[in-house]
Amino acid sequence: MKKKDPTGKRPYRMQARAQSTAATKEKVLDSAEAALDEHPGEEPTLSAIADRAGVTVQTILRHFGSKQALLVAAIGRLGARMRSDRDRAPVGDVKGAVGILVDHYETYGDRILRMLANEGKDPVLHVLVDLGRAYHQEWCEHVFAPALTGLHAAKRERRISQLVAITDIYFWKLLRRDRDLSLPQTKRAMRELLDPLIEGDR
Repeated sequence: MKKKDPTGKRPYRMQARAQSTAATKEKVLDSAEAALDEHPGEEPTLSAIADRAGVTVQTILRHFGSKQALLVAAIGRLGARMRSDRDRAPVGDVKGAVGILVDHYETYGDRILRMLANEGKDPVLHVLVDLGRAYHQEWCEHVFAPALTGLHAAKRERRISQLVAITDIYFWKLLRRDRDLSLPQTKRAMRELLDPLIEGDR
């Protein structure tokens, strides 16, 4: 039979330990994400991540089990943050949706482009990028659902492909990085291509 802690400090110590563990894991994930971002296409070493986080390699392995598991967790956390950002887009509101999407690309776009450029070098990255592509199509089908209602199969598939292409990150890159359009002009250019698909003849 376990003895009770007469001081009542045991639950407090356990809670403090749990909070410390969670904070350490977040710090390690931040370090892994930063390392991936700084050296796209190169898998960072555990030593480099540990040094940046101010912990030991053994601490990382204790929390995550392996370097691969850590990198998957870091990229997965980033993906969840990106989804949360884009999921705020209003359904059926082209201007509102484009505003959120383009602002999202302004924040994450260059990082996503680096991931796309290096997906062939890393099987895990390739899987995660494919999940991102699938999510983008789901996002388009959800946000532009009113424009897809009632379309026959072939036309619906063609319309989805058009919506996916116009809102794709490479189109944002073409407008912002290659053509050097301003942020407002980029949003307007995207809307001008989307509006006929949303409001045009069905």
